[in-house]
Amino acid sequence: MGMLLKLVNGKKTIEVGVFTGYSLLLTALSIPDDGKITAIDVDRKTYEMIGLPIIKKAGVEDKINFIESQALPVLDQLLEDNEGSFDFGFVDADKGNYWNYHERMMKLIKVGGMVIYDNTLWGGYVALPEEAVPEKKRAMTKSILEFNDSISAYSRVEISHASVGDGMLICRRIR
Repeated sequence: MGMLLKLVNGKKTIEVGVFTGYSLLLTALSIPDDGKITAIDVDRKTYEMIGLPIIKKAGVEDKINFIESQALPVLDQLLEDNEGSFDFGFVDADKGNYWNYHERMMKLIKVGGMVIYDNTLWGGYVALPEEAVPEKKRAMTKSILEFNDSISAYSRVEISHASVGDGMLICRRIR
């Protein structure tokens, strides 16, 4: 992810879903000193307990604007005066809203910018027949499969699916 940030000269980035702040730290370390990250998560607690002390120790806290909120209202608000102004985005929030996030991210990210969606292989469940997926995982598996199918037909991006960890879908906005 750090390499991709550098390839797009990422300076103004957005992260939807922070959790512990691991990817946020990686982003903050990869962007220039004057770079900024808008980080959105519904829960600040885990981030403050686990990630923030490390981010402070790394000296990159000033690059981060953490917004504790549901993501969709914040993204809608950002669209009012930030359309096409972000270089890079990372989405690792509620998977059932990935398409809603994507529609907004494609307006926020500039042409040539990238968005990475995490967990798009969903523990390998997306490759299994439905009856082989545990019942409690089926709804989310279906959502991720629908997202993967929809984005593969989306004409405004070039995509690459990296089978690293739980899968990352890399989207480069082309128009």
